Amino acid sequence: METIKLSQIVMKFNPELVSTLTNPELDSSIVLRNGFQALEADDALEIIQFSICEHQKDTILH
Repeated sequence: METIKLSQIVMKFNPELVSTLTNPELDSSIVLRNGFQALEADDALEIIQFSICEHQKDTILH
């Protein structure tokens, strides 16, 4: 297992998303069962999407 920041995943797989994510989102700790080196692009996108949802679940939209 390896714990990394979401920003590492974003920078490796989707660097164009950095400007659209908040600092708390980018600073999220992510635990990877098989480590960062084994992470694939599809899995990375799923992790990024889940993290965004988790940070916005208590947000009230007007």
